[in-house]
Amino acid sequence: MIDVATLSVIRRWALREQLSIREIARRTGLSRNTIRKYLREGEAAPSYAKRVSPSKLDAYAEKLGAWLKSEASRSRKQRRTLKQMHADLAALGYQGSYNRVAAFARAWHAHRHEVEQTTGRGTFVPLAFGPGEAFQFDWSEDWAVIGGERTKLQVAHFKLSHSRAFFVRAYPLQTHEMLFDAHNRAFEVFGGVPRRGIYDNMKTAVDRVRRGKERDVNARFSAMVSHYLFEAEFCNPASGWEKGQVEKNVRDARHRLWQSVPAFATLPLLNEWLERRCKTLWSEITHGKLPGTLADVWAQERPLLMPVPRPFDGFVEHTKRVSPTCLVHFERNRYSVPASYANRPVSLRVYADRLVVAAEGQLLCEHTRIIDRRHDTAGQTVYDWRHYLAVLQRKPGALRNGAPFSELPQGFRRLQSVLLRQPGGDREMVEILALVLHHDEQAVLTAVELALEAGVASKTHVLNVLHRLLDGKPVAPAPVTAPQALRLANEPQANVLRYDALRGRVTAVDPIIIPEVRHAP
Repeated sequence: MIDVATLSVIRRWALREQLSIREIARRTGLSRNTIRKYLREGEAAPSYAKRVSPSKLDAYAEKLGAWLKSEASRSRKQRRTLKQMHADLAALGYQGSYNRVAAFARAWHAHRHEVEQTTGRGTFVPLAFGPGEAFQFDWSEDWAVIGGERTKLQVAHFKLSHSRAFFVRAYPLQTHEMLFDAHNRAFEVFGGVPRRGIYDNMKTAVDRVRRGKERDVNARFSAMVSHYLFEAEFCNPASGWEKGQVEKNVRDARHRLWQSVPAFATLPLLNEWLERRCKTLWSEITHGKLPGTLADVWAQERPLLMPVPRPFDGFVEHTKRVSPTCLVHFERNRYSVPASYANRPVSLRVYADRLVVAAEGQLLCEHTRIIDRRHDTAGQTVYDWRHYLAVLQRKPGALRNGAPFSELPQGFRRLQSVLLRQPGGDREMVEILALVLHHDEQAVLTAVELALEAGVASKTHVLNVLHRLLDGKPVAPAPVTAPQALRLANEPQANVLRYDALRGRVTAVDPIIIPEVRHAP
């Protein structure tokens, strides 16, 4: 084996100074065949066979290659990471390092790209964003255990393009009201609004994609953009690299968040954990291009964001007709409405977590929204017993078996069990319940409980106690304290024998003579 310097001398002596091979061999000590070989190949530098050294991974290379092939055919959300594969190999007896597994995977992917002729297919320009300039948004699908059940979630991802601070929030659906709520939450966490928002052509924002950058933007989405005073920019179709930061954040979040997310009883508890976890990661992840962590760069970017205005009223409105049973239907569920609007059209405003019913320019009622994506169960009915009080005043007998009244507070239910045993108890109970239409419900309930404690379960006593509570007077009269001069020296005793003594005195008195009264003729 010769080095580059020796080969250079040989080539110069032979090709420039025209020395014979015998003379070159004498000067260098190399064989004439070796000199002829290097001169014949015409190489300016010597080449050597690639060194092959044994590795602890050789026995598992075939299995690892099969794993990489099977994972490549799965969706990106379901693929195992290289760290998980390394752990699985270790369980099979592999004693090598993770770096060797990663090197094998890089070589395998490079060979696969070469075979599929995918390398060099596109050329891209790196992007740079100023502080407060833009944010990027995207949806993803992930899974979590909520209420003991593995649940599929639609996850909203936000990322500030300059500081790379990110925010993640989970929803059951990818709908307009969920999108609006996600923006309200994200801008509150970021502490401001950037000048631009970069989106793909999602259906909740774009009604139709036209030529070039022209878009038919959804009216409600445009209202939200106008409210927060930022410019919405949409990527070209199938051009995810135009918002590559948030695309990468979707992939990173699966390893940083969703693979380690614990089980939660409700979705709001999960979102509280996600928000805390995102802020914690800001302080742990270095920015890469700027000094410090994401939290450090975000602190510098925050003063350049527009202050957050009041939250956008992000509802989606539907026109519904109230049924004769005072219910409106939405997403296979039913919600009660005040009885005075039965058989009439109302406006149903759908938010991410609640439903608001409005009519004639006023808000009628509000319910917590029920979202159940299962189709093997019947829809639920949500009652508010107060909505049916107007019907009860005409039909008091409905109080006994009316479905809305199964949810009465415990105090009202106890009073009902007492009054329904009495004649006319239905009517009297309805009149007591109707008090909540004019007085605070908690005050009426307190008056009912005090009446039950006193053992006087009647409308009259409940009204008496309620008026005392509202007037600020004590329910039970206070003890009377008389002045010292008015106190009795000898208080009378209850003794019936005193009446016998009085009778004895009457019998000892002379008889009374009544004079005769004569009338004039």
